Amino acid sequence: MRTLLIAALICTPLMAAESKNEAAKRLEESAAVFSEIMSAPDKGIPDELLEKAQCIVIVPGMKKGAFIVGGQYGKGYLACRRSNGRGWSAPGTVRMEGGSVGFQIGGSETDVIMLVMNHRGEDKLLASQFTLGAEGEVAAGPVGRSSTAETDALMHAEILSWSRSRGAFAGIALKGATLRQDTEENEALYGKKLENREIVTTGIAPPAPAAKLLALLNRYHTRESD
Repeated sequence: MRTLLIAALICTPLMAAESKNEAAKRLEESAAVFSEIMSAPDKGIPDELLEKAQCIVIVPGMKKGAFIVGGQYGKGYLACRRSNGRGWSAPGTVRMEGGSVGFQIGGSETDVIMLVMNHRGEDKLLASQFTLGAEGEVAAGPVGRSSTAETDALMHAEILSWSRSRGAFAGIALKGATLRQDTEENEALYGKKLENREIVTTGIAPPAPAAKLLALLNRYHTRESD
């Protein structure tokens, strides 16, 4: 019994450090995905949508058939506008499961980006879980930095979404996919279990590994306070 207790005491901090390293690596991947997509001359997300967005979700390397049979699974991060209009909140962790995320355009892994366009969509996003299409209006986002967003579908959508697989970037409606908060990975990043709503709304300081992602978000789309 004593041997087992000692082993547990040794393994616990090692597992916590490993989880933190994995979370930090995923934040780096999220920053890289966003940077690469926005660096494409004519294939990025329209500037006007970035300026209007209330929140963003980035899921790097969503996998087909991983963890859940016949479906998709990925982990990523969300961030929302601060209530004072000055920059973006610290990131919260999300798990994304199911739905059609663009594997039809090639590849077994797909990067996913979503923009939440209003406060109602933000409220749904910050719930413990919700299903796209069932609880939130979602539409395929337009592609092109200067592409117009003046269509009925886009104007009324709470969430716009895109996917990238093997370099091909396209808008895709993620109906049927479920987003869940991941308090265990939040604990790895922040040192205690936090819900995404708490992270976003209470001004919690972002962890050091999030610095690159938040700098990119502020670089590509900033706006004055409402």
